[in-house]
Amino acid sequence: MRPYKELSKEELVLLKEELEKKFEEEKSKGLKLDMSRGKQTTSQLDMTMSIMDVLDSDSVLKTEDGLDCRNYGLMDGIPEAKKLLGDIMGVPAENVLVYGNSSLSIMYDAVSHSVTHGVMGSTPWCKLDQVKFLCPVPGYDRHFKVTEYFGIEMIPIPMTPAGPDMDLVEEYVNNDPTVKGIWCVPKYSNPQGISYSDETVRRFANLKPAAEDFRIYWDNAYAVHHLYEDKQDEILEILSECEKAGNPDLVFEFCSTSKISFAGGGIAGMASSVANLKSIREGMTVRTIGYDKVNQLRHVKYFKDLNGVLAHMKRHAEILRPKFEAVLDVLDREIDGLGIADWTRPVGGYFISFDAMEGCAKEIVAKCKEAGVVLTGAGATYPYGKDPKDSNIRIAPTFPTPEEMAAATDLFVLCVKLVSVKKLLGEMSE
Repeated sequence: MRPYKELSKEELVLLKEELEKKFEEEKSKGLKLDMSRGKQTTSQLDMTMSIMDVLDSDSVLKTEDGLDCRNYGLMDGIPEAKKLLGDIMGVPAENVLVYGNSSLSIMYDAVSHSVTHGVMGSTPWCKLDQVKFLCPVPGYDRHFKVTEYFGIEMIPIPMTPAGPDMDLVEEYVNNDPTVKGIWCVPKYSNPQGISYSDETVRRFANLKPAAEDFRIYWDNAYAVHHLYEDKQDEILEILSECEKAGNPDLVFEFCSTSKISFAGGGIAGMASSVANLKSIREGMTVRTIGYDKVNQLRHVKYFKDLNGVLAHMKRHAEILRPKFEAVLDVLDREIDGLGIADWTRPVGGYFISFDAMEGCAKEIVAKCKEAGVVLTGAGATYPYGKDPKDSNIRIAPTFPTPEEMAAATDLFVLCVKLVSVKKLLGEMSE
């Protein structure tokens, strides 16, 4: 295939007519497919249904230490659940708090408490003239919504194949006391599927923040979400690296089982230093008397240990892998070599990141929607929903079937080609 930029104006006009005809044919099919969010498909949810059978009315709902999970107590989680989530994150159980069902809620609470009460005795952010957060881009839209909600200024930090641009991170963190945090998805990042290199993790651990209340918000959402058995990324464990660097309090780490068991029906946790957890528990005593310990016990009895989780995740991978490969096969076949886009090839996580020609993403997403395929809104992977290049599109292959994914990707690449040709013709007319 010849790159589109090598085609003459006449060739591009003919190609545009051909693509517009194909688009109308596709639109007439009445597709209704959703690639907008990283949702589990029905077969993944069905696979986990037996978790509902591990407890019944005859079950002894007590921890190994004999505490009744139906009653008050153990506000910060049952020991067995702390160990399970700790093993998923690679940290000791004593560094873990277990909450309800959502890690995003924990992150929201951490930011909210910092705004209203400060971090470990520091000035509450609401009393400061300016508060900033660093935001690796492209990144997770829900992270950005949290900081935007509290009126925190967000600073985009470009991602590299090894993680965030650490030269920029160090420049901001080490010199600007108004920088209070950074959002991170360190393993199989959302949306690119990048895992931070050992050097990147060590540089994070060795930051020398100008602000005493600076924290790294380490959202380890995809810690065990591999797609392949023979190609698996591993990252350094951040808490121990911070300890080695003399920065034990630098990190808030988060995880959940939302994409392991059930979205909205799992368990979520936070890991940090002993000092951070002591301060956080003080706020927890006001917020709650305790979370759902019965559900924590249910998860422990179902998965038993980390090996049980990993075996379960292999079954998830068997369902997800063909979907990712279906998308990548179509992209390779239809677009590779045309010089109009680049995309990632993740070996884990839930997304593929696609970069179209500059100024094309919004129109591509709109054309797909017109023909029945819903994508994440263009710009969502940047703070304030503003992608300065209007090029990044997040593809979520998980919910449709592989056959539906192939059909949706066929339409997607058709829209990419059509919008790209229009852009090139427009540039020729300028």
